[in-house]
Amino acid sequence: MIVTAGLTPAWQQILQFPTLTWGEVNRAAAAHWCASGKVLNVGVALAHLKSESQTLAPLGGWPRPAMERELASLGVRGTWLPTEHPTRVCTTLLDQTRSQTTELVQNAGALSTAELAAFRAEFARLAANARVVVLTGSLSAAAPADFYAQLIASTSANVVLDARGPELWQALPARPYLIKPNRSELASTLARGLETHAELLQGMRELLQAGAQHVLVTDGPRSAYLAERDGWWELPLCPVAAYVNPIASGDCLAAGVAWGLDQGHDMVASVRLGLAAAALNVEQLLPARLDPQTVRVRATSIANGSQQPWD
Repeated sequence: MIVTAGLTPAWQQILQFPTLTWGEVNRAAAAHWCASGKVLNVGVALAHLKSESQTLAPLGGWPRPAMERELASLGVRGTWLPTEHPTRVCTTLLDQTRSQTTELVQNAGALSTAELAAFRAEFARLAANARVVVLTGSLSAAAPADFYAQLIASTSANVVLDARGPELWQALPARPYLIKPNRSELASTLARGLETHAELLQGMRELLQAGAQHVLVTDGPRSAYLAERDGWWELPLCPVAAYVNPIASGDCLAAGVAWGLDQGHDMVASVRLGLAAAALNVEQLLPARLDPQTVRVRATSIANGSQQPWD
């Protein structure tokens, strides 16, 4: 079983515009609402992949009933902890002429000490039966920087961690099985530029030395890099037929990797499934609506590559 947990879900509005002009009145051609945020995107993706999974997230305020109804309709099995603050609202603006996406992000409200304690307790209960755990998303205000480290320490499952900055650094001594920052997130975490191939590999190696068992770095439309103690791989991305909405592609990558690991695949095969899931997500308007057979077929088109030794 896979358990996905995160503190910062969102109620997402997606607005489609033929052309978006800044500083002018723009009338959307269509509007859509969906449960989103990284933790829910992963949960929705795993439900569509027919994985045995549970999702844990705090939900509160006026968005909660609509989010619960939608998640239930999508077959997402979850525990939704009540919160005093309403769940945040985020907005995606899609410029269809330019194929550009703009994201308006509301920061999540702070969780109380009691709410964080309830989350930790429920996570420990769920993760006790998990083979794979996905921890994903920014921490909410007032959550301690070592919150993910605390969660990792409470489970024996293989942990896929999608985080950056202080919460990532604090979690590394707990030896997460896989961390997956993109290139800009890795640079931000290391507080330096990663302009060259050598600088990128050195940054990944530093995270391995700090405790990560595997490091996966994506870089937009360019190849992904996977590293472990004995060496690294360069993996080409899966081709994309049409760019519709890239939001949640990184979350679908995490879901695809977790799905592969839960089925007993090795890390390279699991990353190929993740890359295929991310590519399929780009082609769709609503996030994380994945077809498992399509993901499997597309994964076979991604070359395995060969492991390269560290210099």
